[in-house]
Amino acid sequence: MKTILRKENEVLIEQCVVARNFFTRFLGLMGRTHLPANEAIVFPKCNSIHTFFMRMPIDVVFVSATGEVVRVLNSLSPWKLLLPIKGAAHTIELGPDQANQKKIRQGDRLICPGVFE
Repeated sequence: MKTILRKENEVLIEQCVVARNFFTRFLGLMGRTHLPANEAIVFPKCNSIHTFFMRMPIDVVFVSATGEVVRVLNSLSPWKLLLPIKGAAHTIELGPDQANQKKIRQGDRLICPGVFE
């Protein structure tokens, strides 16, 4: 399933893949060397991640069940493990420096139709 990511009326990401099944959750961004600025992957009901087998750094945004940004990690390098983040219900993975470029900050309210609204 694909959706968008918004902040208020502004579309931040035009193509969000929603990782709902085992296969898409397992693969995530592994093996990719580039993620365009208009793409992201959303992991519903996920408050911890790893970057094992990744080939690029990524930005990671943890959001609450209602879409409030709980934590933003910029340019997380491969081979890292993030333990569960308190208050987070969903995870968004973006290309490196995309959270900064799209001005995603802790406390922002994001909307991802079909996942959190």
